[in-house]
Amino acid sequence: MAHPGPAPKDPAPLHSIGGPADRLERAREVIRVEARTIARLETLLDQRFVTAIDLLLACKGTVICTGMGKAGLIAQKISATLASTGTDSIFLHPAEALHGDLGRIRPGDVLLALSNSGETAEVKVVVPVARKIGAKVITLTGNPQSGLAQLSDVVLDIGRVDEACPLGLAPTASTSAMLALGDAVAMVLSAERRFSREEYALYHPAGSLGRKLMRVVEVMRRNAELPLVPAGSTLAATLRVMGHTPGKPGAALVVASDGRLAGIFTDGDLRRLVAERGELRREDPIESFMTRHPKSVRPDQLLEEAERLLREFRVDQIPVLDAEQRPVGLLDVQDILDTRL
Repeated sequence: MAHPGPAPKDPAPLHSIGGPADRLERAREVIRVEARTIARLETLLDQRFVTAIDLLLACKGTVICTGMGKAGLIAQKISATLASTGTDSIFLHPAEALHGDLGRIRPGDVLLALSNSGETAEVKVVVPVARKIGAKVITLTGNPQSGLAQLSDVVLDIGRVDEACPLGLAPTASTSAMLALGDAVAMVLSAERRFSREEYALYHPAGSLGRKLMRVVEVMRRNAELPLVPAGSTLAATLRVMGHTPGKPGAALVVASDGRLAGIFTDGDLRRLVAERGELRREDPIESFMTRHPKSVRPDQLLEEAERLLREFRVDQIPVLDAEQRPVGLLDVQDILDTRL
């Protein structure tokens, strides 16, 4: 009986291939492979992309993204990007779909299916059912002749991809290409829908990007929380208003007889005056103590601009005035800090 010979050696693990220079070169090669793959997508864009965009713009329901494994993770990210930029979207796990979650699909939806091979078994089961329900199907794949592609209304081709994995197996370049093409879809849709900065801010209230687009009117104190006193009020009456206004604003806006702002009086003013003068006459009119012609902001101004004024002039409150210089709100530094929580 012939000796079978030595068993083939397993590939050396990455950490033992070489020194720091080899590791850096391997990392750079991964980046080069993925960059070339993404750059090549530009040449693959054709009328099919335009048709897919038309299909998505005409969608009366939801864009449902699906995929297995690493492609499924990319589908989740694409769905999140769509949802945050003006396109109603959810992610549907194909395995869960086969156990009842297909009920999430409705007539008029569009299913965006991701599969590099185009032969992912779970996705190939979901697609025909989705079509039967009444959804359109767009497939993002590296194999436009695949079984999944044949079941689709539109195919978006990422081309044949050489993975950056040393074994040529782990999805790397292919998932990068899917993500880039999905971003292209989302951004074109957003532009076609004229998705605005204000809408973006609405969907991102807790993020720093959305916060920069917030307006003063979204944060300012108003109505019952707006501490107003008429000109001629005493210091004592003004302090009562400041103390009894909900939220304890620490300021009062003094209003002239024509409804315009005459001045502002704050807790800081009170502390400063006590330090300078000692005891104050509570019966004196507030005009003797208030700050006249204070800095102000408009309701439609960016919150970021108002915050800059508060820092620049080292104040904690700033009046919000309408076009006729009438007070409609009060912005407190604490209100701005609360938007960061």
